[in-house]
Amino acid sequence: MFFNSYEFIFLFLPITFIGYTILCKYAPSRFARIWLTIFSLIFYFLLIPEYLSLLLVSIGVNYLFGTAIIKSVHESKEEISKWSSQKMLLFSALLFNLALLAYYKYFNFAIINIDALFGWSIPLQDIILPLGISFFTFTQSAFLIDAYRGQVEKIDLLSYVHFVSFFPHLIAGPIYHHKDIIPQFEDAKNYIFNLTNFNLGLLFFFFGLFKKVIIADELSAIASPIFAAVHAGGVPLFFEAWVGALAYTFQLYFDFSGYCDMAIGLALFFNIRFPINFFSPYKVTSIIDFWRCWHITLSNFLRDYVYIPLGGNRRGEFIKLRNLMITMLLGGLWHGAGWTFVIWGGLHGFYLVMNHAWRKTPWRVPPIAGWAVTFFAVVVAWVFFRAQTVADALVVLKGMSGLNGIGITPSIPFSNYLLQMPSFQSNMTLMPLTHQAVELVLFGIAAVMVVAFFLPNVVQITRNYSPVLHEKKLETVTQIDLMPWLTERIQYRPTVGWGIIIGIVAVIAVLCLNKATEFLYFQF
Repeated sequence: MFFNSYEFIFLFLPITFIGYTILCKYAPSRFARIWLTIFSLIFYFLLIPEYLSLLLVSIGVNYLFGTAIIKSVHESKEEISKWSSQKMLLFSALLFNLALLAYYKYFNFAIINIDALFGWSIPLQDIILPLGISFFTFTQSAFLIDAYRGQVEKIDLLSYVHFVSFFPHLIAGPIYHHKDIIPQFEDAKNYIFNLTNFNLGLLFFFFGLFKKVIIADELSAIASPIFAAVHAGGVPLFFEAWVGALAYTFQLYFDFSGYCDMAIGLALFFNIRFPINFFSPYKVTSIIDFWRCWHITLSNFLRDYVYIPLGGNRRGEFIKLRNLMITMLLGGLWHGAGWTFVIWGGLHGFYLVMNHAWRKTPWRVPPIAGWAVTFFAVVVAWVFFRAQTVADALVVLKGMSGLNGIGITPSIPFSNYLLQMPSFQSNMTLMPLTHQAVELVLFGIAAVMVVAFFLPNVVQITRNYSPVLHEKKLETVTQIDLMPWLTERIQYRPTVGWGIIIGIVAVIAVLCLNKATEFLYFQF
């Protein structure tokens, strides 16, 4: 039962929201919080029943460690020593969290590499990755570290369970902090129906659903067969390789952007503002700014809990660049148990190192040139992110460079591989060997480029209402804005016209819900 399913939109969400609203009006707020917490756990159960117990165990163990750390920190009058009880508690708690991740996410990856290295035949385990394990584990780990740092005064069990399990963020983020969210849960004003937040929630949710269903899923029908054909042995020419790479580049963009919008909208229904997690990252003019706009809460987590503890930029330029590379390699591994993800993280680490080194020089390039170089570098890295193997990624990159040959229309040999792909067979009209189909695909990709490069995002459209937290931190980001007047003119207002627009977007998106497809970040 994903956000983009009929069951969620017409059953789970209305029941949860109506019951919550009634309890807010006629009962103490604690009952509304209990209701929302129970339904958040039901949401996870309906997604993956066998792992609800794992989520509850994770929450229970982390809560016990967290309360013990808080008590120890605030009762201790001595400076924290190397073997203090606080440090031992934190170490034990983080070890528990990392052990869960290591087993469910990386155990089989380790076995595969051990077998390859030593020639052994250790059998793989039948392990199903629990949805959202990286997100709820990172959220709780950040809480534990903040508690150790003395940044948490106290927390009761209901607040903690509500904080971790809140269903709009549970599966794919954002990775939020207790200091941002728990005060909102405990604020009595947030238990009164707010029509403005409700309207904003509808706007965010259905615009996000539209991005997922109408744009991302359609691009998937182009990208997936091409990468599958490469994995089956096909060798794409220049056009085919670029179509696959660009289709996936924008599929992932609108898939994750759509999810982030939907999560913000769902939280607003309950008067909760999420930290901003996505802000038009393909408009930026440097890779540094890319990571300030793409998966912002993950970038902040890696900065605060990996990069800075490693020493950050406090110990010289070389150590700073080393720490950047280590952080991005770990960020790549966080996304998935595979060498393609490690290489993707390593590429972005290299990009960041080069970007910081370039800023030390007196040379500067025009913003449009910086944007072009950044976007090209991001597309190249996404090829590794999407490919099933490193060899597949190299084949696609070879095609993108023209080394496999230049073709105006898709090549017959590669098309023979495409025709074997089930995802292609169900979308036969997407790429038959005709000039007309080629033009159609190019037009579709060009259209989504216009949306990503020129149109304002939903946060910008609604900025007069401050729908998210920490948006002002993005004011230092440099982005190309070829039509700034458009951003100024397209502004949400609670008018009939905007109501009609939201209604049309909602109807189109809902009518196109042929099946609930998983958001790409659910697998991370």
